[in-house]
Amino acid sequence: MKTNKLKPFELFCATLICCAKNATPYFERHLNSKIIRYLFLVLLLSSYQFSFTQNQNIDSLFNLLQNEKDNNVKLQLLNELVTLQSQTDFKKALAYSSQGIFLSKKTNNKKWLPQFHEMQGRMYANLLELDSASNYFNKALEGYKSINNKKGQATTLFKIGWVHKRKGEIEEALKVDLDALTLMESINDKIGIAGAYSRISEDLNRQERHQEALDYALKTIELCQKNKLENELVYAYTSAGDTYIAMGKNQESFNYYDLALNLARALNFSTFDLLNFTNNRANALKRMENYQEAKTEYESALKKAKEVNYENAIYVITANLGEVNLLLGNYEEALIYQLLTVNLQEANGDVSNLTENYDHVSSIYEKLNNYPKALEYQKKARSMRDSIVSLESDKAMSNLLTQYETRKKEETIKTQEAKISQQEKTQLLYIVIAALLTLSLIGMFTSMRNIRKKRKKLQTLNLELETKNKQNELLLKEIHHRVKNNLELVKSLIALQSAQLEDSATKDAMIASQNRVQSMGIIHQKLYQGENLGSIEMKDYFLNLSEGILDTFNSEDQIKIECAMDNLELDVDTAVPIGLIVNELLTNALKYAFPDNKKGNIQISLMQDKPDVLTLKVVDDGIGKIDGLSPKGTGFGSQLIKLLTQQLNGEMQEENNNGTSVLFHFKLHHAA
Repeated sequence: MKTNKLKPFELFCATLICCAKNATPYFERHLNSKIIRYLFLVLLLSSYQFSFTQNQNIDSLFNLLQNEKDNNVKLQLLNELVTLQSQTDFKKALAYSSQGIFLSKKTNNKKWLPQFHEMQGRMYANLLELDSASNYFNKALEGYKSINNKKGQATTLFKIGWVHKRKGEIEEALKVDLDALTLMESINDKIGIAGAYSRISEDLNRQERHQEALDYALKTIELCQKNKLENELVYAYTSAGDTYIAMGKNQESFNYYDLALNLARALNFSTFDLLNFTNNRANALKRMENYQEAKTEYESALKKAKEVNYENAIYVITANLGEVNLLLGNYEEALIYQLLTVNLQEANGDVSNLTENYDHVSSIYEKLNNYPKALEYQKKARSMRDSIVSLESDKAMSNLLTQYETRKKEETIKTQEAKISQQEKTQLLYIVIAALLTLSLIGMFTSMRNIRKKRKKLQTLNLELETKNKQNELLLKEIHHRVKNNLELVKSLIALQSAQLEDSATKDAMIASQNRVQSMGIIHQKLYQGENLGSIEMKDYFLNLSEGILDTFNSEDQIKIECAMDNLELDVDTAVPIGLIVNELLTNALKYAFPDNKKGNIQISLMQDKPDVLTLKVVDDGIGKIDGLSPKGTGFGSQLIKLLTQQLNGEMQEENNNGTSVLFHFKLHHAA
């Protein structure tokens, strides 16, 4: 929607959206409008001033952004631009949030990055691009988890739940809303708790558990009134109205919808919200058989929704107009509205009310004596009901599917290994054949013509062997790739498990195991990414390993790790144990050598002074070991280092002067 094309009260409607800066997509209830036109008439005189001020603010912020050098200030400006631009043009708002994501990544700003991911998801949600919205909400959730922002996690879970509802995934929606409630309770956020109650009430209604839904709605109202949470009280009234209308108590539903609408007007809610609440009240009028009054409000609401380009409301109100015209006997008009609604829902993948709308289309065709079409849409409705009923079955199958995929990957790896073994035998056979051909060529030296023929055959064979060698290299790289992916899967499973633990000792042990898996995974990653499948460049490996461990302990700004060594390549049998040793030493240093967020340095060096001797040294300038103080931790890491040192025929020396220095000498049977 272009700002310079708006009518006066359209401009005012757009400016009201700023009230919804941090609102979750709460727009999946039925929509109507009656009293809202009176609100617009009262405020029409001020609409030009709102529009001028808003455009002026956007231009001013844009100019400030162009001239600003400080990245933190730029991120704040981009946040304000997204908020203001979302009032009139979601796509421009998307462009600014994309800039925020890019700048946050570039400056490694972990605080702003999830916020911009959440904004991006919200824009896509408002545009009903549900898959894109889910993608960005999931990124936001991971970002908030990495900085332990529980409120950010909870608000993002609300939005993820909204997407699940649009897709008809009711059980998943309830699960994430309950997770969000747990987070809000852990930080005692009263507003967040009230919001969670309202959403859970809505989820229960969708599962036809109306009495439980009503209990949650009334509990929300009590919580809001006790803590004077007026904004959330609007949604609590709405939840109660939704539940009563589902229970067939239409007068009670109308009363609560009327309370919600009047309070929302008093609190200057956005145009979008007022459309939602007005439409809810019109739904109650329809259920009370006041069809003509409901139709008038629907038509007014649809006109306003089109003026502010509120896509989500447009097709929901269109559906309501189809239904109320059906009830009034206006079948031709009802069919136009209802077919438009079904087409929009199918195009957007919104199955939330699709079954009901298929039924309405079927009923209209039946009234118009078009029985083939009536039967067609009745079949669609039945098919949609069957798919919704199967949700529990689909959910129960998900774990089996995960197990199947894991087993399938393991079988694929075994198959690839068998293929490599067979190809090695084939390669040996080709070598024998090449030798026999060479002897044959020598025996046929007297005939130049035969020599040329044999040379051509030999050239062809060499090309085939080269092709086979390349295939073998690709297969080896694929195996290393799969091993690395499986190690990543193990690491993710450990991380998921550790996130559920509360015991710090157990959690530390899980993180240590995660780092060990990561150290091996990096080696397999280097093998399939590098040119040489038989060896690994250790300096680059140590740099990647150090970066991963620093990220695990969130110590990038506190500790600096240097690799004071030349490039050195080692075979995988040597690189893996050395990598695990360095992993343990770095983990111990980060956990114990620099207490109270003390800054420091760690230096790693690996040299091969002799063909069969490797020297590894890891030095930190931390507090070192304190005499008389027993070692911290379980001691498993120290035992692992000793075992790996013995495996490499090595010796270890440790000094504790101005920090800790650990020196290793490894005697290798074969030079690297």
